Amino acid sequence: MSSLNSLKRKILLSLVFGLVVVLGLAIYADLPKIGEVLASFRWKYLPLILGLTLFNYLLRFVKWHYYLNLIGVRRLSVLDSLLIFFSGLSMVMTPGKVGEWLKSYLLKEAVGTSIAASAPIIVAERLTDGLAMLLLASAGVLLYGYSWEILFLILLAALALIVLIQYRPLSLALLSVGEGMPVISKRVHYLHAFYESSYQLLRVNNLLLAVGIGFVSWTGECVAFYFVLVGLGLEPGSVLVVQAAFVLAVSTLVGSVSMLPGGLAVAEGSITTLLLVLRVVTAPAIAAAATLLIRFFTLWFGVSVGIVALFAYTRRVSLDSGRNELRPYKYDGA
Repeated sequence: MSSLNSLKRKILLSLVFGLVVVLGLAIYADLPKIGEVLASFRWKYLPLILGLTLFNYLLRFVKWHYYLNLIGVRRLSVLDSLLIFFSGLSMVMTPGKVGEWLKSYLLKEAVGTSIAASAPIIVAERLTDGLAMLLLASAGVLLYGYSWEILFLILLAALALIVLIQYRPLSLALLSVGEGMPVISKRVHYLHAFYESSYQLLRVNNLLLAVGIGFVSWTGECVAFYFVLVGLGLEPGSVLVVQAAFVLAVSTLVGSVSMLPGGLAVAEGSITTLLLVLRVVTAPAIAAAATLLIRFFTLWFGVSVGIVALFAYTRRVSLDSGRNELRPYKYDGA
């Protein structure tokens, strides 16, 4: 109960932080001017933008469900898998998205899969999404030569992690060292389960497929940002598509690396700054309005969907338990 209360406090603080970020943008770009820009937004694009965001989430669910099959989870219904995945979106506002481990907890409660075995899925999701975003940003890097140093460091770190996990002799040797350490030895079996799942998820074929899914899914969100910019009056065209993909991909990556709740402040600051530096827009009010809109249509929309999914899932489990239809079982997989 204390850990649950602690999580609630962190989420509440993150929401307050989010309001502070919005206030900061409003002060920076002049609130009345932002209001004028938002009033002129072509709201006819809203269904398309939200549809593209949902497209991103649904394809990421496909990757989640594929990963479940890779680690041997077979007896979870597609509906329960969907609700568990979307429930994780309710926790993206926790620092470093640690609240997304809720998915592993719900999975354990549903089918008995150990958290140590399923937790690597969350890591693999973040890793493959990051690689997909790097691909989406690549055209902008070639066009502008901007932020390539940061993106290169992120790529090196991701590749180093993948190589470490896939080079079994070294990884198993490190685990063997842990077995001789007093504190770690009691939990080393969890580390073995974590490693075996990670090794399976990040094998070359699985990695390439997951990155491919991530590339297509995040393309949806980048196109959503494109329509936000078009809705604010920018000239549509292929150049704007490249700019939108570059700005959103870089900002999302930087926000993720920051480990702040939902990348707050860092992502917003990056989007606004890049829009102005690259001269996608010249008015700070338009840059700030575009930032607020895309964050509301992606981050906050996702949190809202996640809360609804979590409520629906807990109610579904409660009803099934009441009918004695939910029968947990011991899962002996990886």
